[in-house]
Amino acid sequence: MILDNIHNHYERLVYEEIQRCLPAEKDPAFSDNALEDVACLALNHLPARYVRHSVDIAFYLTAKERADMDQQVRDAVAAAFDLVILHPHQN
Repeated sequence: MILDNIHNHYERLVYEEIQRCLPAEKDPAFSDNALEDVACLALNHLPARYVRHSVDIAFYLTAKERADMDQQVRDAVAAAFDLVILHPHQN
């Protein structure tokens, strides 16, 4: 049995929001490790929404549900960035 098509729909939304929040020039304070921490923290504050294909969920969401989901992602990513900034990794 191959389950490669199953994924959490929020993962893509979180990754896109992180990219949107990054400055045009990469800030050295945000290493790949820090960005991974941001993604993990944000995803841990969102519900799991597993799908086979992202188009499946997009088809069934109302406009309000989609707007609510987008706001949840923005809020979770913003809070995760704040936490990572306050508590950076010490190498």
